[in-house]
Amino acid sequence: MPLDRPSLLLCLRRAPAALAARLLPGCCMLCGDDARAPVCAACCTRYLSPHAPRCRRCAVPLPATAATSLCGACVTDPPAFDASISATLYAPPADLLVQALKFRARLPLARAFAQQMLRAATDEPQVMAAEVAIAVPLSAARLAARGFNQAQEIARPLARALRLPLATGSCVRVCDTAPQSGLAPADRRDNMRGAFAVMQRRAVDGKHVLVIDDVMTTGHTLRALAACLKRHGAASVTNL
Repeated sequence: MPLDRPSLLLCLRRAPAALAARLLPGCCMLCGDDARAPVCAACCTRYLSPHAPRCRRCAVPLPATAATSLCGACVTDPPAFDASISATLYAPPADLLVQALKFRARLPLARAFAQQMLRAATDEPQVMAAEVAIAVPLSAARLAARGFNQAQEIARPLARALRLPLATGSCVRVCDTAPQSGLAPADRRDNMRGAFAVMQRRAVDGKHVLVIDDVMTTGHTLRALAACLKRHGAASVTNL
């Protein structure tokens, strides 16, 4: 079967990295030391470890003296999703690694992120209760331009490790929305309104859904996706 354009672009993007991995010694992208992985174990521990305490619903940092497990925003304006688990803060140098994956096609980072997210999710009851995983979809235009979906690249090894089916194609982004990073926080919710559609209701109906994405900032993308999933029968939605 011939490859479609996004798949062909992905293969072409992967080829130089795969060849370099075989011919050249690896080095950590953060400290430069020899490493088999794109980020060495020492840097993973130092820069990519979970930071506690966090809001159980949206994963934003809470004060050490917080008397509740929820932030004020989740109490006053609860999102459609039920829980969020984050591997680390989106701050230097983790943000630079995310950008290297997303905008410079450093695809080996996807597996490194999946490993860190798996560590963060270990023994989390919301993740252990999940029955199906979904990667946050890109619009067709964005996928064609980029050649890959970074959330999907992370979700593949992560879903395998968690022994969850990855419901590829069950949910799509029907609007080519403006990038959230270029919008003011007040405009991001409107930008995501009506952005998603469920194509295979049976994949999520009555299920505990694990939504996988590379980064969560204001959370409006994940709010919109969770609301869409619940309109189509999802029992609960956890973000990782």
